[in-house]
Amino acid sequence: MNLFPESFLWGGAIAANQTEGAWREGGKGLSTSDVQPKGIFGEIDQRTSTQSQLKDIAIDFYHRYPQDIALFAEMGFTCLRLSIAWTRIFPRGDESEPNEAGLAYYDNLFAELEKYNIQPMVTLSHYEMPWALVSEYGGWGNRQVIEFFIRYARVVFTRYRQRVNLWLTFNEINMSLHAPLTGVGIAADSSLNDIYQAIHHQLVASGLAVQACHEIIPQAKIGNMLLGGLLYPLTPKPEDVWATLSENRHWLFFGDVQVRGEYPGYMQRYFRENNICLEITDQDKAALKHSIDFISFSYYMSGCACADASAHDSCQGNILNMIPNPHLAASEWGWQIDPVGLRVLLNLLWDRYNKPLFIVENGLGARDQLTEDHQVIDDYRINYLNSHLLQVREALEDGVDIMGYTSWGPIDLVSASKAELSKRYGFIYVDRNDDGEGSLERYRKKSFGWYQSVIASRGAVLK
Repeated sequence: MNLFPESFLWGGAIAANQTEGAWREGGKGLSTSDVQPKGIFGEIDQRTSTQSQLKDIAIDFYHRYPQDIALFAEMGFTCLRLSIAWTRIFPRGDESEPNEAGLAYYDNLFAELEKYNIQPMVTLSHYEMPWALVSEYGGWGNRQVIEFFIRYARVVFTRYRQRVNLWLTFNEINMSLHAPLTGVGIAADSSLNDIYQAIHHQLVASGLAVQACHEIIPQAKIGNMLLGGLLYPLTPKPEDVWATLSENRHWLFFGDVQVRGEYPGYMQRYFRENNICLEITDQDKAALKHSIDFISFSYYMSGCACADASAHDSCQGNILNMIPNPHLAASEWGWQIDPVGLRVLLNLLWDRYNKPLFIVENGLGARDQLTEDHQVIDDYRINYLNSHLLQVREALEDGVDIMGYTSWGPIDLVSASKAELSKRYGFIYVDRNDDGEGSLERYRKKSFGWYQSVIASRGAVLK
């Protein structure tokens, strides 16, 4: 049996806006996540009332991180992917000086990780940005936001240069095409031109962040982060094969720019044919040339593509609007379960970019039942993760360079799409419900011990 490499990083992934809570503590400003208390699919709420929302406390990681990190260490984590809340560092986003209380908080958090030799992987912007930059500047549609983001990035690179050597720029950067407010801070009904202009500004900011990271922390590695929306042809008809290639390019183009430093020909054609005219300066072109060090991505499911537009009527309403694959089972939320797809995706990305890969999100959301003696028997989660990790091992045997695996999420958290706690992903159960009731106590699920054994054995227990 082939074991995972000794250098392989094992852990889990969380996001500040889905775990921390403490939404107005420590000088934190209002973020786009704060004004979407019902999640990405919910309406904007300017938060003028005093009514509390689920994410305001979330799982209270802000106050309970020492306890949670100790549990991660017990599982054997060597890496924790997390994000910095931009609004803790620059509450409005346009300040000239950072908020010291926010910086000190993450100092303490990283020190706690150091105690257990857990390496942090930090996402600079994970589905949130300062609301003031949206309401007063027009989000990433405004070129000035690039400057504000780089000011923030340089501050945290400098502050944590001794503590953080793995960085990511934007979480699931291709999500902007499906949720513009969450992704680039512009209205959902914005024109294609406006969406791609905002995306362009974000890609420029990503390149400049890579440059700043390499300058400030020479030993660090900085990557991008893609939502791995893998599509198969619904049939072998050549038209379906071409439709699939074209649709996959809609998300792969972000990686193409971030790795190769320029817009590929197929996107230039797409812009021409859709009357999309972007403002791209010579300075922008130079910024895009700063290539990322590695590719990171999320993978939850695959789907199908078809040239026949009527086939999309069968879509189950997932955010990516994928056509279901008739050969696959699905989760309670209609997310199709495709472990082999992870191997396909790893090979596809390796062949395309020849850069190291990192699986930074993979997991199963489910309605867990807590028994009277505080047990959760989540064999369905163990089976899901086991089958996916077997495919990661196959990809390693294929010769793919894979840095590590961080499951989403190692502890129950508030879901991004609808701000639910009932959609649980963790190895650790958090006693809180969608109505906000619960003690916030933590309980180890059956999967906790299983993942612990996977890490300790370097994958030998997988079957």
